[in-house]
Amino acid sequence: MIAFQDVTISFGEKTVLRELSFQAEFHEKIAILGGSGEGKTTILKLILGLLRPDRGRIIIDNQDITTMSEAELRKIRMNFSIVFQEGALFDSLNVYENVAFCLREHTSLKENEIEQEVRRLLKRVDIEDAIYLMPEELSGGMQRRVAIARSLAACEPKMILYDEPTTGLDPLTAENICSLINELSEGSPPDRKGFIAVTHKVTDAAKVAERFLFVKDGKIEFDGNLEEMIRTDNGTLKRFINELLILGDSHV
Repeated sequence: MIAFQDVTISFGEKTVLRELSFQAEFHEKIAILGGSGEGKTTILKLILGLLRPDRGRIIIDNQDITTMSEAELRKIRMNFSIVFQEGALFDSLNVYENVAFCLREHTSLKENEIEQEVRRLLKRVDIEDAIYLMPEELSGGMQRRVAIARSLAACEPKMILYDEPTTGLDPLTAENICSLINELSEGSPPDRKGFIAVTHKVTDAAKVAERFLFVKDGKIEFDGNLEEMIRTDNGTLKRFINELLILGDSHV
């Protein structure tokens, strides 16, 4: 379980999150919505212990990570894998080496076992044919798939964290990434691998998530399912999801 308890964090004079609180189970499929600069990515970094709150507590798997050492945080981070917005691939390494890097760093597998695991992961995200290509030779969607494979290489996480997984992609590629996100979270609670995806793309969030949090001015203004979000009387959220209402998303 993840629990934020009255979490406040500021950067300089700007307060990004203000006494923000929520709880989430590892098996949930959650989208955190909000405009640019509303602290969505900051929430992911706080979950991983990459940032520490100025005030409040963060509980992961019944442990308060707020004051943990870097060594203690490493074990907590094994609960998660994260896919950053730009993929964050190593430009000087091909697809194979990008995925193998994590296996070499975090496992004791032999080289032939690493190759088998790399191929398995690339096949899982349907990009095995690109195994020897360089990042610059990949489309945006292909880079996201490699990033997802690499994020799964270091461990078998309880939950995947996605930072703007479809931003900058054409509609067809975004649709494919949404399908992949759903495939990786197949099954029924509590056994499935859940996710938290931060995004400002409402229609894509509606294709993958079951629970929606809307962050505005450092606080969660809405927490509910898709039907509740569509029927909200929150004026700010209504304007934000206007894209979804206009398109008449098939999930409604």
